[in-house]
Amino acid sequence: MNPLVVFILILTLTGCSDALWNNPYPSEDAGKNILYNAFAERPKHLDPVQSYSSNEILFTAQIYQPPLQYHYLKRPFTLIPQTVDIMPMVHYYDEAGNRLPTESDPAAIAYSIYEISLKRGIYYQPHPAFARDELDAFLYHNLTQKELQDIFKLADFSEQGTRELLAEDYIYQIKRLAHPRLHSPIFGLMAEYIIGLKEYAEVLRKEVEALPREGYLDLRKFPLEGVEVVDTHTYRIKIRGKYPQFIYWLAMPFFAPIPWEADRFYSQAGMAEKNITLDWYPVGTGPYMLTENDPNRVMILERNPHFTGEYYPTEGMPDDVESGLLKDAGRPIPFIDKVVFSRERESIPRWNKFLQGYYDASGISSDSFDQAVQLTGQGEATVTEAMKAQGIRLETAVAPSTYYMGFNMLDPVVGGRTEQEKASARKLRQAISIAVDYEEYVSIFANGRGIPAQGPIPPGITGYREGKEGINPLVYRWQDGKAQRRPIEEAKALLAEAGYPNGIDRKTGTPLVLYFDVTARSVDDKSMLDWMRKQFRKIDIQLVVRSTDYNRFQDKIRKGNAQIFEWGWNADYPDPENFLFLLYGPQRKMGNHSGNNAANYDNPEYNRLFEQMEKMEDSQEREQIIDRMVAILREDAPWLWGFHPMDYALYHAWFQNVKPNKQSYNNMKYLRIDPVLREQKRREWNQPVIWPIGTGVAVLVMSLIPGFIAYRRRERKIELRKLSA
Repeated sequence: MNPLVVFILILTLTGCSDALWNNPYPSEDAGKNILYNAFAERPKHLDPVQSYSSNEILFTAQIYQPPLQYHYLKRPFTLIPQTVDIMPMVHYYDEAGNRLPTESDPAAIAYSIYEISLKRGIYYQPHPAFARDELDAFLYHNLTQKELQDIFKLADFSEQGTRELLAEDYIYQIKRLAHPRLHSPIFGLMAEYIIGLKEYAEVLRKEVEALPREGYLDLRKFPLEGVEVVDTHTYRIKIRGKYPQFIYWLAMPFFAPIPWEADRFYSQAGMAEKNITLDWYPVGTGPYMLTENDPNRVMILERNPHFTGEYYPTEGMPDDVESGLLKDAGRPIPFIDKVVFSRERESIPRWNKFLQGYYDASGISSDSFDQAVQLTGQGEATVTEAMKAQGIRLETAVAPSTYYMGFNMLDPVVGGRTEQEKASARKLRQAISIAVDYEEYVSIFANGRGIPAQGPIPPGITGYREGKEGINPLVYRWQDGKAQRRPIEEAKALLAEAGYPNGIDRKTGTPLVLYFDVTARSVDDKSMLDWMRKQFRKIDIQLVVRSTDYNRFQDKIRKGNAQIFEWGWNADYPDPENFLFLLYGPQRKMGNHSGNNAANYDNPEYNRLFEQMEKMEDSQEREQIIDRMVAILREDAPWLWGFHPMDYALYHAWFQNVKPNKQSYNNMKYLRIDPVLREQKRREWNQPVIWPIGTGVAVLVMSLIPGFIAYRRRERKIELRKLSA
């Protein structure tokens, strides 16, 4: 064939292809109503009784439906019904069982009863656990090993079924909190409030001991004093004393319904070996269901065909109309048919795919911050011109979270054991609090995306104070209208008072060495750890970093073997109690593996005030108690208060109805995608540049032509010789 013809054919075939060469998704999905997102860490638990991590609730909140949820648009965060007709009714009783007025003294209240009434007509997603035969018997509740031979995933079951959501499903899940095989992270806390839950755990423990390893424990057979079915769609929860914050727990997946059929189905012998468990295949009534779970590659949510009866909010905040957030008011949700989460371990590939339009939204890593964000003359963050040209917008919000460094109060050096040691350790902690410059930390390592903390309570939560009245006076002075960190000389003076002048232990004459326990670090984190050592060196303290994997780190925290450590907390609910309980004495980690007080802090006055505050409704008196508690914490300094992060996220023009909400996670049902605009932009941004290939091919072909001509001449001469012979 003529080389020129070959060249033209190559260009023709290249130009005829309509597919984008770099598209990571199947071509048949182009233009479909699919949301594309990414995740970095594989979820460990999808069973709502055990799941308690932010990377897990990203999935569980779309699948499971607790009774309550947060209004998507209103601020401050407001609880509203989800699967209930009306907000739960709460009644209070004394020891004799007499009903008390709502405004009764908390000390007089022996128990509270929450009555919860469900909507009718809510159905579970299709699932084999509900499948029945023509005689109405369950198809898959008594599987033999032979029947399981060809089953490797949930989709291998040919039949599925559903049924209506019932009150007993919520009670079944509450009972599961005490199941000895499940180890719910909130069991210790709930056992203090739900009447009989602690004793119920002991009953179940004895029953489980008598069962085979994969035996089914039917919780319906074992009554729990603190829960009661009133009728098919109404149930009650009985709480010890008065605990106003309990209402917030009713918006969390821990209190979502679990049907007994699913528990029975997954408990069969051989299921766990095939990874067919509730931890891997959730069963819910929410707008989405998990249809593919390959956490090393992709996780896919698809619309639950039985989900109906919920609508986009019709009201919000004053600026929501201007922002276009009420264009879909009153329309049925969800809007998106499918959500594809791809595993991205590295930030750079994820960022590049976002810029190409293959992810609809993106966080901003430190590496890409300057490319994405610029500050205006007023100090406000906005997108760069390059991002703006692509129609990308920035959404920011202060997260109801805190990152801190904790001191183990059981450690003799930083915590102290005798009263004299405790007084010395307090001054040591105060000195370190001044020395570690979190303003600099936020600037260097978070690109300014954070607010240095003055205590444990973040912005947006009752008890957080702005301006002069909100500063930590042990660490800051109010000067020239803003908080100024106290000079390092004051930190050195406190260190000397603690017994370590110039970083030397006055008793032993040796340098003071402290130990900082962190989880295993990548090379990228080395600069942060070097920075932290530098902070301690400012007051002549040697800081030794002890890095370990997360499981070992948790074990050290539980056993009280760490000295200084880093940790963080995201609000479970928008109440200061959810942060102040992290330093409540009875919640200590040491000796109580369910506690969240990792610092093992235990101050009797603080504990007394906490117990008074947690039973109170919001009021000025409650806020005064909170102020006093924060003042105690600032003086004792069991934490370096660290900072409250700001969330920065980028969204493409086709991604709509976005309002950052770090308190609520079941927000995918409100989001909207314009797949036509997305497809248009993907093609615009990802057109293959083929002229270099064509040029290369042309050069190659032209370079071969002389050789080809010489070869043909030689072949011709040989043929002529043969003919003449």
